[in-house]
Parts: sequence; C-alpha cells; structure tokens
Amino acid sequence: MVSTEGLVPITRAFLASYYDKYPFPPLSIDVSRLSDRIYIMATDLLKDSPPTQGESLLVEEAERQPPHKVDENMWKNREQIEEILFMLEVPNWPRALQQQSTAEDAELASVLERLREKFNSTLKTLEYFQARNSEFVFNTVMTYMPQDFRGSIIRQQRERSERNKQAEVDALISSGGSIRDKYALLWKQQMERRRQLAELGSATGVYKTLMKYLVGVPEVCIN
Repeated sequence: MVSTEGLVPITRAFLASYYDKYPFPPLSIDVSRLSDRIYIMATDLLKDSPPTQGESLLVEEAERQPPHKVDENMWKNREQIEEILFMLEVPNWPRALQQQSTAEDAELASVLERLREKFNSTLKTLEYFQARNSEFVFNTVMTYMPQDFRGSIIRQQRERSERNKQAEVDALISSGGSIRDKYALLWKQQMERRRQLAELGSATGVYKTLMKYLVGVPEVCIN
C-alpha cells in the first residue's frame, strides 16, 4: 500500500488548475469549414432522399448540442460511430449501389468500404481508450488499499459487477434492442458507477470510519 502523504481531494478547482498547465492548441479553421460543408451535403441528400423514422432520430441526434460532460461525449461518439457502421453495411446500401451496375457505383462502393474500415478502426480505438482509462483509475485506487484479502475481495466484486453489466447488454442485444437502446443502457450503467462513487464520497461518521479502517481507503479519497 503506497503512502497517502500529499494527497488532496480531486475537486473541480484542482482539475482546472491542473489542466491550465497544459493548454490545448486551437482547432484548425478547416474543422469548421469541413463541418459546414458536410452539413450542407447531408441537408441536400435528405431533400433528395427523405429519411426513415429511424434515420430521422439520427438526424435529430446529430443536430443537438454536444453533451457538456466529456465522458458522455465519448459514449455518444461511440453510439454514432456504431450507427454509421450499421448504415455502411452492404445490405443497408441502396439496391442500385449494391448491384454496382455502373463504374460510378463501383467507385462509390469502394469509397464506402474504406470509410467503414476507418470508422471501425476509430471505434476500436475509442473502446480501448475508455477501457484503459477505467482500468488505470481502478488500479490507481487499489494502490492505496491493503494488498491482502480485502483488496482481492474488492477486485472480485468489481469483476463480478462488470460481468453482470456486460450480460445485461448482451441480453438487450439478443432481444432485438437497437444501437440507441444499447447505449442508453451503457450510459445508465456508467451513471450507476458514478452514483456509487458519489455515495462513498458523501459518506460520513461511522460509515466513513469503517471504509477507512476496514477497507483501507485513505480518508482524503472519500472526502
């Protein structure tokens, strides 16, 4: 178990002061220009080919303001990438494009396939990033806990909880749940993790003392 000397509560002010040391370079003006161009192209496409009810939901989603929370943004990005990948599957292409009866159709099909590969790679990268961060945070917390049966119990509980969450997602998909349903559940599970942390953070008195001395969590981590 590592020393807790020098630990401070991770507050909004603390995070702000930390990230002030690492200013983020401004986005290229091309981002705004290309975004506007894509939006115009999408709008023109919708005029020529009205969306289905399901596609209309995606259009509404894309036109909303991005979520304020970084974490929620990541989950929304994953959801939208999966929706894009679904639409890029060959069975979901227009029939004429599936047949590739012209050279133009064949060229467009090749472009869509390359796009699908890029989006699939992006999705895997995002999934890996989230999983790695989650594991890093958990392992960091575990370094402040006794490396004995108590730590083993906590790890086992976490593993069991995550298996149950994954089983819940698998059951939803097996029952015909949509991508939208899947990510609504994933975000609900994420908020449940946050709620549990918040309850721990707001604990006082006897409960906090028990957590500190029986489990071994440093008091600064639960303030």
